[in-house]
Amino acid sequence: AHHPTPGPTQAARTRGLLACGAVAGPLFVIAVLAQALTRPGFSLTRNAASLLDDGPWGWVQSANFIVTGLLLAAAAAGLRHALPEGRGSRWAPRLLLITGAGLIGGGIFHPDASSGYPPGTPPGASAVSSWHGVLHQVCGSGAFLALIVFCVILARRYGASGRPRMAACSWLAAVLCAAGVATGGMPHGTLTLFIGVSIALLWAAVTAALLATARNSP
Repeated sequence: AHHPTPGPTQAARTRGLLACGAVAGPLFVIAVLAQALTRPGFSLTRNAASLLDDGPWGWVQSANFIVTGLLLAAAAAGLRHALPEGRGSRWAPRLLLITGAGLIGGGIFHPDASSGYPPGTPPGASAVSSWHGVLHQVCGSGAFLALIVFCVILARRYGASGRPRMAACSWLAAVLCAAGVATGGMPHGTLTLFIGVSIALLWAAVTAALLATARNSP
């Protein structure tokens, strides 16, 4: 099917939306690391990043989830215009939108205090002991799964367009994110989960940035 070439106004709007995606991943990762290094009693080796939602400064991480989710939703809209056809052109934007929506939900619904955080919380307390804790878990799981599949679709698209290195990076991001999710409940799993999700978010940011600058797009 023939797809008309977008005009300069639409092209500029698309670049702006994709730029939101280029910012989303780095913003999320930097904000989590900054809080992890400054919150008393918090450690990524034993506490999930989601627990930063709790405590007196929990609004910072809530805002981080919501803003990152909104940026990814904007990027999904840009992706629909940047990838009008070809492998993954329908599902890549949808999966990025689902990822964004899940992160927004993670900011709205808070996990219950657990694993000794905030300080004074029993080590064995569960993060899903209330309805909002359950909804936070559901939103986060949905976001992570959508992000994994998004990276897989990117890998297939890069491969089909003759970019094996980019495809390999996409596969690596998908595998590491999946490994992080799979090991999330193991010792130090909170750290592997954060690393895996961060790598996938940063790879999504790279792809958005490449599309925004119209260089080496998938």
